[in-house]
Amino acid sequence: MGNDLAAFAKENGVKYFMISYTDLFSGQRAKLVPAQAIADMQKDGAGFAGFATWLDLTPAHPDMLAVPDPDSVIQLPWKPEVAWVAATCVMDDKLVDQAPRNTLKRVIDEAARDGMHVKTGVEAEFFLISPDGKAISDEYDTASKPCYDQQAVMRRYDVIAEICDHMLALGWGPYQNDHEDANGQFEMNWTFDHALATADKHSFFKFMVKSIAEKHGLRATFMPKPFQGLTGNGCHAHISVWDETGKTNVFADNSEELGLSAKGRNFLGGIMKHASALAAIINPTVNSYKRINAPRTISGATWAPNTVTWTGNNRTHMVRVPGPGRFELRLPDGAANPYLLQAVIIAAGLDGIRSKADPGKRYDIDMYQFGHTVTDAPKLPLNLLDALREFDNDKSLKAALGEEFSSAYLKLKQQEWNSYASHFTQWERDHTLDI
Repeated sequence: MGNDLAAFAKENGVKYFMISYTDLFSGQRAKLVPAQAIADMQKDGAGFAGFATWLDLTPAHPDMLAVPDPDSVIQLPWKPEVAWVAATCVMDDKLVDQAPRNTLKRVIDEAARDGMHVKTGVEAEFFLISPDGKAISDEYDTASKPCYDQQAVMRRYDVIAEICDHMLALGWGPYQNDHEDANGQFEMNWTFDHALATADKHSFFKFMVKSIAEKHGLRATFMPKPFQGLTGNGCHAHISVWDETGKTNVFADNSEELGLSAKGRNFLGGIMKHASALAAIINPTVNSYKRINAPRTISGATWAPNTVTWTGNNRTHMVRVPGPGRFELRLPDGAANPYLLQAVIIAAGLDGIRSKADPGKRYDIDMYQFGHTVTDAPKLPLNLLDALREFDNDKSLKAALGEEFSSAYLKLKQQEWNSYASHFTQWERDHTLDI
């Protein structure tokens, strides 16, 4: 992409840059910088008051500088005079260790020291809803099994095709779009890439989907469980590890079970070992646990796991191995921070490889029908508080992600839980008023 954003602006007719970073609660924060000022910003960074966003900082902290990473720059296909660029957060000439993108880059560097380059793809599901958020946007989308509904996807053709056209123009290699298992829900897939590139694309994708939905008078939500009784928004991650050349998949070994190499099994073992703690990062909201611990939906299945199990090509488990050389983690949801999602997967997998972790018994049963027969596998946390406690107790995972990040994340998420716990609900009145 080159490293001179001013030259990029001149060559591509860019008038403004959005210098963007993602905070601990997945909030995308940005400053709109005119192209005439981008050279100074590329050198010194755009100044932010970190306390004003979801980072563990105070008003007394100095400016946090967001230094744009030119390798991440993306010209907005729907507004070409603007370019988005992800930033590296710096304070007092030091990296802000708690910033999610910095956390991911640190973990990627750690894996690279062991000769491992993680490539991932994500399946980011979303709903198209009314602007007030109270209903899905298509009144005719009412089927009890709406997945792959031909008519329903075509009724939203203008939105879905516009987003896909933009991904094609950006060279992401989108390859399929569909109506998902809930009424009003969609999924769009693009080609896997190195973990940092996938995280940047995932972050931009969420921004793009919301922007195009708003352009059409709609609203897009990645909320894990926006509607009771409907399947929630997952964000399944497909994971493989490659050698230094990026050409050899070290997870692939056709002589091994399911075509997954010994190193791949150890990486999977790390995911299984840290699964309950992982949930605090990749299922990061109160609402997340309405998806992974949900009763059966209208369509007949939640498509979300609730137990720490793995399998072959079977979608009822937390991890499935759909083909040689990769596996799919089905636990993450739409609220997962694009950078922390990748970071915690790599951190857990790297620990698994270093400790030669065994993923345990493979199950091939239908977990939705026969899951009650599995008595030797941990259940996933029932709520955000349980997940935070699991993460806090997982010393090795916290260390792998960085103590400053882990401390900040736990502090702010505990405050979020306390806010939720102190909130009075209609359910309490309905069930307690006459006691």
